[in-house]
Amino acid sequence: MDKTNNWELGKVVLKVNDLEKMTAFYQEAIGLDILEKQAHATVLGVKTDNVPLVELIEIPKASSRTVTAGLYHLAILLPTRGDLGAMLYHLVTKKYDLVGASDHGYSEALYLNDPEGNGIEIYRDKPMAEWDIRPDGRIEGITAAMDTEAVVQSMEKLFAGIPSGTKMGHVHLTVHDLEDTEEFYVNVLGIALKSNYFGQAKFFASGNYHHHIGSNVWSGRNLPAPLETQTGMAYYTWLLPSKSELDALKDRLEKNNVTYETAADTLIFKDNSGITIHATVGK
Repeated sequence: MDKTNNWELGKVVLKVNDLEKMTAFYQEAIGLDILEKQAHATVLGVKTDNVPLVELIEIPKASSRTVTAGLYHLAILLPTRGDLGAMLYHLVTKKYDLVGASDHGYSEALYLNDPEGNGIEIYRDKPMAEWDIRPDGRIEGITAAMDTEAVVQSMEKLFAGIPSGTKMGHVHLTVHDLEDTEEFYVNVLGIALKSNYFGQAKFFASGNYHHHIGSNVWSGRNLPAPLETQTGMAYYTWLLPSKSELDALKDRLEKNNVTYETAADTLIFKDNSGITIHATVGK
């Protein structure tokens, strides 16, 4: 049972080797604005909305990345199909390497990697009337080739950076074990299972969304937790609508013996795969 009330995702924080190169990529390729810049960290997002989406933290002497649980991709949600068309045209004409372009039934999505190998999805949602919503609340997707010509033709103006209204739509994780992941995200975090993809992936969401969290075991089962010393995702953020929801989450963490810390009205804890999560009251 979904215990949440329309939670949304906030920023994804990445540990990086080359802060300058990564900052330039997220500005130039993805079109994010710099919201805050320090000597060893950059926060990027939508300046007109003051919404942070990606934070880059340079870590010293990062070890080479090994296969662990962690980020599969972060997924940036654009407001319209026309915005996706402008993004697609921009990426192709500027010769950025796409690794996929898919129609998922409920969305259309582009896929690429940043210079340090972090996966990125950029997508738009189709109208909810077109989603495959089952009587029990499950929302099933497909994976088909995107009609890229139609998406580009929907473009109303050339790409000029990430548009107002863009947000972090979902985060897809590589996890230790799918059954334990379902146990954690449904019973501890309190969001609902929306789709079970042939025992290879599970998708979870707050409220009536198709998914805020994806999880898969495509890199292997029983993977170790992320290492503090290597590049990749440091944590991702949940934005809760009220202090009462944050308090209810705190109660569920305590009831399930999940260790947590508090900092500036934020709960900090790890999921069953050792992936760090920050939960706070958002706007």
